[in-house]
Amino acid sequence: LAGSSSIRFLMKGKPAAAFGSDITDVLQSIPASQIKSIEVITNPGAKYDAQGLGGIINIILKKNNSQGINGNLSLTGGTRMENGSFNFNARKGKFGMNAFVSGNTRLNAQTPSSSDRLTNDTSSNTNVLLHQDGSTRFQRNGYQTGIGFDWDVNEHNSFSGALSYNNFSNIGNGFTNQIQNITDANGNTISSQQTFLTANNAFHFHNLDASFNYKKTFTKEDQELDISANTSIGNRNSDNNNYQYSLPQDSLYYSTRGVNPGTEKETEIKIDYTQPLKKNVILGVGGKASFYDVASNSNVLTLDPVLNKYFTDNFLSNSLDYHQKVYAFYSELSFPVFNLFDAKIGGRYERTDINSFYSNAQQQTKIPGYNTFVPSIFFSKKLTENALLKLSFSKRIERPDYRDLNPFINTSDPKNLSTGNPNLQPEIGERYELGYSADIKKVGSIMVNLFYRVNDHDIQPFIVYYPSYQVGDTTYTNVAVSTRQNIGKENNIGVNFFGDLKFIPKLNLRTNLFFFERHTINVIDQGYNYNSFNYRVNLNADYQFTNNLLAEFFGNFNSARHEAQGKYPSFTTYSLAVRKQFWNKKGSMALTASNPFNKYVVQKTEVFGPNFTINGLRSIPFRSFGINFTWKFGRLEFKKDKDKPNDSLNAPTDNG
Repeated sequence: LAGSSSIRFLMKGKPAAAFGSDITDVLQSIPASQIKSIEVITNPGAKYDAQGLGGIINIILKKNNSQGINGNLSLTGGTRMENGSFNFNARKGKFGMNAFVSGNTRLNAQTPSSSDRLTNDTSSNTNVLLHQDGSTRFQRNGYQTGIGFDWDVNEHNSFSGALSYNNFSNIGNGFTNQIQNITDANGNTISSQQTFLTANNAFHFHNLDASFNYKKTFTKEDQELDISANTSIGNRNSDNNNYQYSLPQDSLYYSTRGVNPGTEKETEIKIDYTQPLKKNVILGVGGKASFYDVASNSNVLTLDPVLNKYFTDNFLSNSLDYHQKVYAFYSELSFPVFNLFDAKIGGRYERTDINSFYSNAQQQTKIPGYNTFVPSIFFSKKLTENALLKLSFSKRIERPDYRDLNPFINTSDPKNLSTGNPNLQPEIGERYELGYSADIKKVGSIMVNLFYRVNDHDIQPFIVYYPSYQVGDTTYTNVAVSTRQNIGKENNIGVNFFGDLKFIPKLNLRTNLFFFERHTINVIDQGYNYNSFNYRVNLNADYQFTNNLLAEFFGNFNSARHEAQGKYPSFTTYSLAVRKQFWNKKGSMALTASNPFNKYVVQKTEVFGPNFTINGLRSIPFRSFGINFTWKFGRLEFKKDKDKPNDSLNAPTDNG
């Protein structure tokens, strides 16, 4: 997805409020045994939401279309992660039901970190060196459970629906040793201060998702009507406490305690219709209305060190109400251009209205509604029976969410504050892509994509240094304030190669090579433009020793990346697994290992801006070992799905 973190995640083609919390928690709670495939759509057509600059990742869960009863049980114990899942399917005739429950926990792990920030106070002509080192401990857990049904009423009418409950939580605590040295222009020490910080936090989120779908087909091939409605209602709560001590007296001089309950609700109603106009000419039209509502209330208490009592802090306490409505309409036409190539041309119009209230904003900013027109163009040419050439263009949008906009100031670390930016504008991206894919007989398949992407009003994390910064009646000195800004423009050009190859009968190789050049124009800090070359390489290999014994290796390397204010570290992971099947392949046992030779993945960060530089070091615990047991049960009588025409113009890549 061109190295973009702006991705639209969907579950079975639908959004969920849980994806708005911590995407890591959500994904970790879904067992692999429940996933059928993962659709990666780099250049979505007009039928898809415009949200998500990098594209769309759609997680498709398994739908059993067999007669009878079946299920599976999977349990994994490990040194870093533990999880389990149970799936049950039943089908008789035209009616089927499924139920599942799954859960996982990430065991308590310690992450050491350190940083050095050198700043220059031009008004007093002094230099300030802030050294911080400490460690955090973190653990998380989550579970999901749900039921679903599908009913083929007759040859042309079918219904399906699902109801699921999701629960995620995490707990963290840590400490930081802090030394601040202030020197004059000649390097003479003016002052030296030592402090000690401790903090703990807890987060809990649970939501209920419900969906209902109706599909009607007609006697004419490719004529279809799809109507769907789904809603997601979530509740979250977080607790944050911090304590700051002055050394060497070890006296508590600052502390806050905060609790932040909130609710999130997302509702979507969608209709899609396709109509064949004549042979190989298909018109698709549709519309969607989505509503996203958030309510949150944060109550923060601040310590009075003289009275040794906590009182409500009106400057840090806040509440927010956020309401977003998006109305969308689209049409797209697929047709052949003589005998030269096939084409799909579409357009999507989206109207966005936002009504927000932030209690601690100095001035309530009315966000005007805005219109977005998203064109998409796809051409494909079948070169041979096994080779396809594609050329495409699409436009995308990234709307800032309420977390990005909320002006609440987080003061848990008095030297590093963070806040939202209510003046953020949506980021607009355009992507051009030329792709070639081919099946190679007896060897496998390859795919090569050339792309060029342009982002305007590019949203990136942004740090500003202040010698002094006022929050209510408190003045913070030598402080870095982190927020998100429309930093300017970003251009990316690159190539992606994917191969699924089998040179010898028992060995499968899958690899993804990704290279791109990035150019960023920083309109906020003039002279801080940059060019950088980025790449990512991964390899997956599995070897079938016997009919019941399989070994697998996966390795991934991401190069360091450059953002508007510096360089973020490279990342390397690798894992090994061996699986033995038994009980006529209904049971299996597997041993797994991730980064077995390195306890930590060490990440170095270099961030800089006007009058400041920050060098950070973070050691992420990654080494783990695990054992898995899987059991499949039930007797099935399979029936073949009705064949569907393959849309080669905008077909997603199936990396299942």
